[in-house]
Amino acid sequence: MTMGFDLGHSSSDSTYSSKLLATCLIGGVVMGVSVLGLYLAFPPLRPLSWRRKKKPVRVYMDGCFDMMHYGHCNALRQARALGDQLVVGVVSDAEIIANKGPPVTPLNERMIMVSAVKWVDEVIPDAPYAITEDFMKKLFDEYNIDYIIHGDDPCILPDGTDAYALAKKAGRYKQIKRTEGVSSTDIVGRMLLCVRERSVSDSHNHSSLQRQFSHGHSQKFEDGGSGSGTRISHFLPTSRRIVQFSNGKGPGPDARIVYIDGAFDLFHAGHVEILKLARELGDFLLVGIHTDQTVSANRGAHRPIMNLHERSLSVLACRYVDEVIIGAPWEVSKDTITTFNISLVVHGTVAEYNNYPKGKEDPYAIPISMGICKQLESPLDITTTTIIKRIVSNHEAYHLIPARGESNKVRYGLSNQRIRNKLHKEVSNPGPPARLSSDTILNDQLFEKLKLIGFGFNMNIMPFNTSNL
Repeated sequence: MTMGFDLGHSSSDSTYSSKLLATCLIGGVVMGVSVLGLYLAFPPLRPLSWRRKKKPVRVYMDGCFDMMHYGHCNALRQARALGDQLVVGVVSDAEIIANKGPPVTPLNERMIMVSAVKWVDEVIPDAPYAITEDFMKKLFDEYNIDYIIHGDDPCILPDGTDAYALAKKAGRYKQIKRTEGVSSTDIVGRMLLCVRERSVSDSHNHSSLQRQFSHGHSQKFEDGGSGSGTRISHFLPTSRRIVQFSNGKGPGPDARIVYIDGAFDLFHAGHVEILKLARELGDFLLVGIHTDQTVSANRGAHRPIMNLHERSLSVLACRYVDEVIIGAPWEVSKDTITTFNISLVVHGTVAEYNNYPKGKEDPYAIPISMGICKQLESPLDITTTTIIKRIVSNHEAYHLIPARGESNKVRYGLSNQRIRNKLHKEVSNPGPPARLSSDTILNDQLFEKLKLIGFGFNMNIMPFNTSNL
């Protein structure tokens, strides 16, 4: 009996254990499926730092950007490298007039130029010349600016204060290195020499002037035929700088390559607008930049104002340009078309030399014969000559005019201090430093040098001859 009872109890326990095991297994499966369902329906929250996108660093840089050159572009490139997005303020015409004198290029053209720089993400028109507390608050609150950028050259207001003092005090200021070898003052000097070359017959005085503005170093043309031409640029090109400005990308295998060529001297809004039109006609815009010798042969020994490498950098900085040929031939040859797989050759209706010199063929004869040449209506009627004539007509911006009254006299005297300081560096043996008073603009020795080329201040100046520009 005892044995029978034990066997029955053992069998009952075994059955109970089996049921319990089955229940656990089924329960486990059900629970696993439930947990999996919940996981799929409501995935676990990821770390906050992973979910949030990193806030872009927004930097701000302002300027007049008058007669915009590759030095301005390099400043914007450096500023962009300090953040993720670059916002640029373009100073209004009224503010420039009040602080420096009339600008050469009006606000609408300066806006076109700045907006076309490939490192610029956003542009603010009519920016103030000096960053006030209210404007700085607007930059931080409305434009979400993290840092305000400026070059290492001092920016002094007419009252003698630092234009970026507030940004520095707020700890939101960063500085970049100024691009050596170019300045607006230097370019003005080159243009005035270009004009004076037409009206000064004394070759000794002319060469002396050039030596004064080029620190005594003249760079003769190398074509052996036009020794009268002289370059006064201090720019020393490097492969690194060209790489910094380049896109670094070639055309795709099936890309439609559009080609446009020219001097692109004193790169201006007219150039930008025609390049924009050309880029819209294809996938890749290739720009040919003529040599100094080619430009000189077609426009005279006084051209170009900017040398080949300076002009190349200005074009490379344009967002519509994919690649440049540095030293492109005057004539668009079959070899050029084949080598670069060019699909379309274009040129604008507004140009310095649409009437080709006697004895020279149309440089677009070959692409015309191939049926791949198109003339584009130039959006703006602006040429390099236009810019030079503006400089000549606006030269009073560099003068003190008694008729404007004492307050204006003092204002222009102080605002021209930066111009005077730059000119002292660019003219050899200037003598004692210029006085800071508004009624004494330059010392006699420097004044005599500058008067010859039109930088007269309240004096009788030789008239400019623009008839042959």
